[in-house]
Amino acid sequence: MDIKEKIEALRAELHRHNYNYYVLNAPEISDKEFDDKMRGLQELEQAHPEYADDNSPTMRVGSDINKNFKQVAHQYPMLSLGNTYSEGEVSDWYERVSKALDEEFEVCCEMKFDGTSISLTYEKGKLVRAVTRGDGEKGDDVTDNVKTIRSIPLVLHGDGYPASFEIRGEILMPWVVFEELNQEREANEEPLFANPRNAASGTLKLQNSSIVASRKLDAYLYYLLGDELPHDGHYENLREAAKWGFKVSDITRKHKTLDEIFAFISYWDNARKNLPVATDGIVLKVNSLRQQRELGFTAKSPRWAIAYKFQAEQALTRLNKVSYQVGRTGAITPVANLDPVQLSGTVVRRASLHNADIIEALDLHIGDMVYVEKGGEIIPKITGVDKEARSFMPGEKVRFIATCPECGSRLVRYEGEAAYYCPNDTACPPQIKGRIEHFISRRAMNIDGLGPETVDMFYQQGLVRDVADLYVLTAKQIRTLDRMGEKSAENIVASIGRSKEVPYERVIFALGIRFVGETVAKKLARAFDSVDELRRADHDTLVGVDEIGEKIAQSILAYFANEGNNELVRKLEAVGLQFRRAEEDLTGRTDKLAGQTIVISGVFNKYSRDDYKTMIEKNGGRNAASISGNTTFVLAGENMGPAKLEKARKMGIRIVNEDEFLQLLS
Repeated sequence: MDIKEKIEALRAELHRHNYNYYVLNAPEISDKEFDDKMRGLQELEQAHPEYADDNSPTMRVGSDINKNFKQVAHQYPMLSLGNTYSEGEVSDWYERVSKALDEEFEVCCEMKFDGTSISLTYEKGKLVRAVTRGDGEKGDDVTDNVKTIRSIPLVLHGDGYPASFEIRGEILMPWVVFEELNQEREANEEPLFANPRNAASGTLKLQNSSIVASRKLDAYLYYLLGDELPHDGHYENLREAAKWGFKVSDITRKHKTLDEIFAFISYWDNARKNLPVATDGIVLKVNSLRQQRELGFTAKSPRWAIAYKFQAEQALTRLNKVSYQVGRTGAITPVANLDPVQLSGTVVRRASLHNADIIEALDLHIGDMVYVEKGGEIIPKITGVDKEARSFMPGEKVRFIATCPECGSRLVRYEGEAAYYCPNDTACPPQIKGRIEHFISRRAMNIDGLGPETVDMFYQQGLVRDVADLYVLTAKQIRTLDRMGEKSAENIVASIGRSKEVPYERVIFALGIRFVGETVAKKLARAFDSVDELRRADHDTLVGVDEIGEKIAQSILAYFANEGNNELVRKLEAVGLQFRRAEEDLTGRTDKLAGQTIVISGVFNKYSRDDYKTMIEKNGGRNAASISGNTTFVLAGENMGPAKLEKARKMGIRIVNEDEFLQLLS
């Protein structure tokens, strides 16, 4: 590969990683690996200016823009910081600053919070706009979502703040909330968030502000911008901002010497593990705003600030065996059982190996010394093997099992899937019990008094073989079991009875159809007034529903193609569960849009996108996510997606604006 090909290959790889990180919020490599690749590309481009390219990754900051939000230009560009990983690099930065200023200066040392960047604009003491970093020049307006974050003041306290200013910070998901969210997702067999940063970023970009509010996001603010700031000192301005009601870290300190800076870094490299939110480094800033202006910027980052990134904590321990867990959908998860080892403040004994491909790539043998890290410092994972530590006679090579460890059925692997599955969904005990546990969970049928141990006991005693059996349980049957008294039995039966009032969309979610989480269940309940309508829906009808893709549609079709599932639904209908929209949901409906399929695109002024989706459904229409031959018209706001606009024009599909649509319904 010649130099030009190497440069182009690096550019393509970094573009892909930028997209994974900023758009999909699903990074494939560590920050350090990314920075090393970026640094390598910069060196090649500097050595070979004849291959310069204005669209190289070295010329941009990155992008997290979501086209569903209105884009707003930043008054001051939001540039990224240069990263360092050693004291030597920090010393080099300090010396460059000292030489450029040729006068005394102070350095403000603050935690680098690992969340998603936000810019808040205040006018006359009130929050008027919240914008994501985006590509550094413009970002997404997420004001409605940010207003749900309680640590961000809507109205400032006290006085002395400028009439208009911007404050920047980081939106974060606390560790406790992150763990709870992942536990719920794991119970529903939904993909886990890799770390709190991805969880916070994904939450902030949700279309439904009520879901954002339920995620309990937090925020720390760390940078004030404006023409009339109270002080020349960055640190002093943050202390003023704290008085106005902003959550500003009290860890921040001012230092003058390198020794003081290194002492700060060294202390927090360990002490950060006790903080309630994720951090991944220390940010160093020249404190004086006058000196910051004098130092200026490079094309990508300020010269007056730099980030020192902590190394990911890693431990070496022995692999004793690999066990396999069966989830409620039949997915088989391999788990590494390890010698106990201390890692990021907790004792780790087990680590996920995810799937067969990862096991094969690691070339694992029983008895290997393996490197363990915590993904996002919470989910243990094996990242490598110390092959030099293998004895002359290595242990048995780890090979993924071929049959279910619970029922003995031969495992299957579906096209496009990384996991293996046990297909015996009617007789494999963990699948049966897992579906019951999902059904009774708080966010599904919310049946109090039951948990995994109780479900296992009911199953072992032959009282419950599917969720419908719950509704024929009697207090007399329950109170004869271990640890079950009269009162407990009566409470369980009463809670099961109350679950018959749980609304239709939660019943759909409780059924445990693969890939149908809470949000998808709500979409299905709005699109199909009853379970009978949902059961009769064909492929094209399902994928025509807003946010229902090919994978979800196939899963729904497969569920209702199974006669056992249909029989279960009939049994649940017979005992009185809600399998149709409530009458109050159906009141005020018209047939003005009956038989019409409508696609919404763009940003609207008079009502929100969700409001318009509700109007379409209330008037007999159907929402669709993409334009097809079935589309009746496109309801278009400002900044309509160019791809949708072009497709609509090519297919001759009518485009209707807000006023025309409202007139249509009046």
